[in-house]
Formats: sequence, C-alpha cells, structure tokens
Amino acid sequence: MGKKAVLLVNLGTPDSPSTADVRTYLNEFLMDPRVIDINPISRTLLVRGLIAPFRAPKSAKLYQAIWDKETGSPLMHYSLLQQKALQQRLGDEYIVELAMRYQNPSIESALNRLKAALVDDIQVIALFPQYASASTGSVYDKVMELLMQWPTKPNISFVNSFHDNEGMIATFADNAQKYNPESYDHVLFSFHGLPQRQLVKADHTQKHCLKLSDCCQTLTDANKNCYSAQSHHTAQLIAEKLNIPKDKYTICFQSRLGNDPWVQPYTSEIVTKLAKEGKKSLLVFCPAFVADCLETVYEVTTEYGDEFKALGGEKVQLVESLNDSPMWIDALEKMVREN
Repeated sequence: MGKKAVLLVNLGTPDSPSTADVRTYLNEFLMDPRVIDINPISRTLLVRGLIAPFRAPKSAKLYQAIWDKETGSPLMHYSLLQQKALQQRLGDEYIVELAMRYQNPSIESALNRLKAALVDDIQVIALFPQYASASTGSVYDKVMELLMQWPTKPNISFVNSFHDNEGMIATFADNAQKYNPESYDHVLFSFHGLPQRQLVKADHTQKHCLKLSDCCQTLTDANKNCYSAQSHHTAQLIAEKLNIPKDKYTICFQSRLGNDPWVQPYTSEIVTKLAKEGKKSLLVFCPAFVADCLETVYEVTTEYGDEFKALGGEKVQLVESLNDSPMWIDALEKMVREN
C-alpha cells in the first residue's frame, strides 16, 4: 500500500536576492488573480509595467540585508527545518514535502515527487494560520489545478486554517516569555495586510463585513472565514495566554501596497501614534507568519524600529516566529495526525 503524504506550502521567496530574481518572484506573486483581484488587463499593466520594474530593485536591497550566504532567506531556511523536523516526527508512515506557492520548490515539483512515490493520501497544510483568499485560497487553487491533470487522484485534504491552534498559540507565548512582556509599554500584534475589498468578498452574507464597527472583534458564523476576524482571535488568545490586558495591546496590519484602503489600523500609523504618546518600548508579535521572513526580520525590526526611534521611542522588540521550535513541530504533528 502507498504511503500518506503531507505537503507543507508557504508563500515563497526569490531564488536569490538579485534584482532579476526578485523581479521574477514579484511577477509570479502579484500576477496571481487572488492576490491582485482586479481586471486581468489592468493587473498585467500594473504589475509588469509598474510594480515589478520599480519595486524589484528596492526589494532586492531589502532581501540582501537579511540573506544568509549559507542558508539563503530566513523563510526558506526555517521552512526546510520545519519539513525535516516534521518528517522525523511522523516517521516512515508519511512522506513530508515542502513547496512554495511562488517560485521554488514549486507545488508542481512537490506533487510530482509524491506521485512518483505512489502515495495514497495527501494532506495539504498551507502555512498561513489565518485563512485568506490570497494565501490559503490560492494554494487550494494551484493544488487542484495540477491534480486535475492526473489520470488517477489520491485522497486529498486541506487544513483550512489554524488561527486558534493551541500549540501555535502556546509557541508564540513561549517565545515571548524571555522578553518579559509586562516590562514593555505596549504590545503590538501586527498581521500582514489585505485590501478591504477582499474581506468584503469573504462575507457571504454581505451584511456584516465593514458594516458594523466591531465586525472583526468576535468570531461568528458571518465572519468565521474572515482573515481579519481570525487575526483578532489569534491575538486575543495569545494575549490571554500571557495575561496581557486589553488596554496594553493593539491589533494592526502591515505591508500595504497601492492606494486602495486596506485592513486597518495600519501598523506604521500605530507605531507613530504610540511614539507621540510617549511610549518608549514596543513588543511586536507577527502571528500571520509561521517562519521569520522579510516582513518580520526587516519590516518590523528595521523599518518600524527606525520610525519609532526617530519619534522619540527607544526599543522595538520582535517576538520570533514559530520557526523550528519543538513546540511548533509538536503542533504540526498533532495537526497531521488529527486530520
């Protein structure tokens, strides 16, 4: 009988920090209709004519700042460690493959290896704790598009989201303990941003999203698949685990692109606001990421850190992501076996 398989899928990273490779990555990433969900012709003109050519040289410099000569990008480094550790935990009963939604190793190459191994079952875990059409939804699309070409298909299952996974929450909390969260003036839970229009599309009732002032504060049937609502829930669970009072933390969103309104409040504006209020130290969680990457290592630590200090603040401390923490690998193993 064939083996069971686990396909771990993260977002992706350029093959190198060169401008050419970063441009290739940005083109593939931003041309995904789930990422920039506008008219195809407009998307092509925007991405290939404006964003990729002008953004690639700037992004390449940022990647160069975090790139390790031996291990490459942090995202790839920690993703490979997660794959290896999970394979060791699951043993010979499973084959664990790693893929990136954009660039390498590709989903197609990973699926082909599983096909050659004659697996009977494939469990796909998109490594995004909170569901979003532009991340988890895009992984679903790509996997199913490729499997449609197979003459025979294995049993396939997906982990939709794990925003409230106990092991994940416990790992983030454990990572923060060494920084003594209570010693910081304020705590930020900074999630990757999304255009507001994508949140509205996820509201199947069309009566909840952005129509109520507190539409994301509590998970309900109406918003249970909403990225922002799941993000709020993740932050609330971590805060409860660490006994952080509600008035001492803020949930915000980073990495805006373009002029359309995105999920708010924006992290950059919150950092500015807190500095002007006289706050001197910030502890920052990024619970949308299971592995440290450009958005955590550089955007939070360097960009927001510099902004905060320029306004009179003294310290911005990033809480490391899940990376290769044994607690996180425990959670992954449990996720696989229970699904």
